[in-house]
Amino acid sequence: MRTTLDLPKDLLEEAMKATHLETKTKVIITALEELIRKTRISELKQFKGKIDLDIDLNTIRGRQCRY
Repeated sequence: MRTTLDLPKDLLEEAMKATHLETKTKVIITALEELIRKTRISELKQFKGKIDLDIDLNTIRGRQCRY
């Protein structure tokens, strides 16, 4: 989808340097993906401690009890 944006040049250049991406499109796509990822993580955090999972991580990961 083509979109015209009016972005601050210095902000876009700084983002390109920080991410080592060569095109403006890649920087914007990466920024949008990160925004979505962080939003989903923050939404999942509201369930912390509220869901009881009867899972033994040591068994799932194949670990042996040392004692």
